[in-house]
Amino acid sequence: MSDRKRHWENIYQDKASTNVSWYQKEPILSLGLIRATRVTYDEPVIDVGGGASLLVDFLCKEGFSNLSVLDISAKALASTRERLGELSSQVVWHETDITNFVAPQIYSVWHDRAVFHFLTESADRKKYIEVLNRSLKHGGHLIIAAFAVGGPEKCSGLDIVQYDVDKISRELGEGLQLQEVRDEIHMTPADKEQKFIYFRFTRQSQ
Repeated sequence: MSDRKRHWENIYQDKASTNVSWYQKEPILSLGLIRATRVTYDEPVIDVGGGASLLVDFLCKEGFSNLSVLDISAKALASTRERLGELSSQVVWHETDITNFVAPQIYSVWHDRAVFHFLTESADRKKYIEVLNRSLKHGGHLIIAAFAVGGPEKCSGLDIVQYDVDKISRELGEGLQLQEVRDEIHMTPADKEQKFIYFRFTRQSQ
């Protein structure tokens, strides 16, 4: 088991999914940005680092029928599958490190609320972007959120990388066109403020 996987399994072993700092009762910004893509309900959408997030619950309720959730933590995924009950059979689940992911299909929407900012090593960011470029269709949509400049410098005991528009654009490289930026002050279950920034890109058609 990798150190990264062990870390996140321990997090979900020690805390309930409703007590982790990134918990959202309703992922309002993520839902709004996914709706803004105007993809149809049958197009493939993946939530990277979805873990115990309720985003998949809301997307199922809205009628999205081609959903995938990826997380490094088996415990997080098991928690979500149990919560969804029978609906879990309608979702494709991937227990893996995103830097090693081999996608079984091409996605119309790639959503990542808080994975990329944990990749503090440039080699890991490069692997992530290579996976993204292999997995997102031309004309598809990337929604990525991270701690903003001035936000937390650590999360769950790990260093993170803060982002603004220029920094995220440089990291992602050419081929992605920025469509929208939104700021969020996330309130943790412990009532602490965290400054997030959300980006919506489209992948340029060939």
